[in-house]
Amino acid sequence: MLFKIINRILFMCKVALIKVVYIGHVELGKNVHGRRGFNVIIDEDGILQIGDGCFFNSNCSINVKSKVEIGNDTIMGEHVYIYDHDHKYGDRTRLVKDQGFSKSPIIIGRNCWIGSNVTILKGVHIGDNCVIGAGCIIHNDIPDNTLVYLNTNVVLKWKELNSHEF
Repeated sequence: MLFKIINRILFMCKVALIKVVYIGHVELGKNVHGRRGFNVIIDEDGILQIGDGCFFNSNCSINVKSKVEIGNDTIMGEHVYIYDHDHKYGDRTRLVKDQGFSKSPIIIGRNCWIGSNVTILKGVHIGDNCVIGAGCIIHNDIPDNTLVYLNTNVVLKWKELNSHEF
């Protein structure tokens, strides 16, 4: 119980610091909670809006150059990464790091569950009441009331040790 109280105090301090550092670029709703490792970077004229009742599990990162909007009561698993931009790379005569960024807002709806190790890329609109399964990379829009998951389960049949069939 004491650990939860300390974690809550630390998260509130982090949120207060984010509000001060990014004044005018952050709108946080009521009862936003999170765990250790919550990271926000807002560059240039980026805007971050987080609705009421959102939760960020350990080591979530939000990187904003344009706009990221997260609806009320959305929860995130561990290691969720949100990027509303990516590097331009089309000019082979210049270094990638010198070509700037392409940007497009991200909107995540209300009452969504974003599973662990999900990456959400620029320009995506995730509708309300969506579940994004662990390990997904979201690069296209997701309509309301949708379940997205990876189907990577591989079933192996184990043979007896003395079997020579492979």
